[in-house]
Amino acid sequence: MIVRFPIVRAATVGLLVIGLAGCNTIKGWFGKGDKTAEAGEPAELVDFEPAFKPERLWRESIGKGEQRLWLRQAPAVAEGRVYTADASGRVKALALETGREVWAVKSKLRYSTSPGVGAGYVVVGTMEGQVVALDADTGGERWSVRVLSEVASRPLISEGLAIVRSSDGRVYGLDLADGRRRWVFARGLPALTVRGNGAPVLGQGVVYVGYDDGTVVALRAQDGLRVWERSVAEPEGRSELDRMADVDGELAVGLDAVFAASFKGRLAALTANGGSPVWNRELKSATGVALARDRVLAVDVQGDVWALDRNNGNAVWRQDALAMRWLSSPAVQGEHAVVGDLEGYLHWLRLDSGDFVARIKHGGDPIRATPQVSPEGILVVVDTDGRLAAYRIGGG
Repeated sequence: MIVRFPIVRAATVGLLVIGLAGCNTIKGWFGKGDKTAEAGEPAELVDFEPAFKPERLWRESIGKGEQRLWLRQAPAVAEGRVYTADASGRVKALALETGREVWAVKSKLRYSTSPGVGAGYVVVGTMEGQVVALDADTGGERWSVRVLSEVASRPLISEGLAIVRSSDGRVYGLDLADGRRRWVFARGLPALTVRGNGAPVLGQGVVYVGYDDGTVVALRAQDGLRVWERSVAEPEGRSELDRMADVDGELAVGLDAVFAASFKGRLAALTANGGSPVWNRELKSATGVALARDRVLAVDVQGDVWALDRNNGNAVWRQDALAMRWLSSPAVQGEHAVVGDLEGYLHWLRLDSGDFVARIKHGGDPIRATPQVSPEGILVVVDTDGRLAAYRIGGG
């Protein structure tokens, strides 16, 4: 069911719901329907009247996919093309509108990241710590360098640099022309962390990185100097498991604020220029956040989809009918939030209300990577078996 939060009591109800997250289920507090999942079981899909039918433009196989590696390898969409990489050593470029293969390269490298694309380059990292730059037009190799450990998040292309985050906590600024190391930022990690890393994101010449100790760090893109750091959640508890506070999901950057979610159970808005807290609320997420107009979208570890007021963090609505379906991080396509689930379904929800408006079966395997949306409004999604497809909806 969907729960909407009137403005006058949004904060109170939101805290009540999240405060019960440690229980096996919280559905009974808001009424339990026939379709509600038992504790730990994926919810059965509810029936609804679709508002539209998403149009599948094309569908292709890009290889074996990430399977059970939990890499969350999303495609990259740029300048009318879709770029993909997978652990079997394939990197491909396809036409966005038709899915036609533009080029493909195969190697023995085990690619572990989504492609980073920009300035005529496609940059991909591997499980062995290799960083490879390809020509975006031809797929030809431009350069290849090695860092000290696995690269587990999408490289960021900015200001003549490929900014790469490795799984040991280091962030590298590599010269985009030849891969030469221009700077490196090092930070220690806890003994136990969630698999994977959130990708570095850019805003106003600053690179923002979420860390496994629950902090967000802002670095100057040009030289890697730390501008500020702020804790989103404190790693507290007796055991290493209790202290897991990873900020591993996707960060979102607005004009004046950075939004981050922690596995420990906090979601925060920080000022972009100094890291000062704007607001901080309870919400436990491993997938990260997305921005849509005046709202922050997030999926919690129970599988509930949330829309929060961007200015104060108050809950606007919560959709709990996808409980325990292991949802992807949300994407925004037109006036809708889109998430994928463990059975290969894509779900479209209204941004203003959280109501379901469309659903389509993409394939039979989980969709873990965040769906990507082009400037033209085309949504591109890949599942763990390497099925890649593009979808268009009426009005974008």
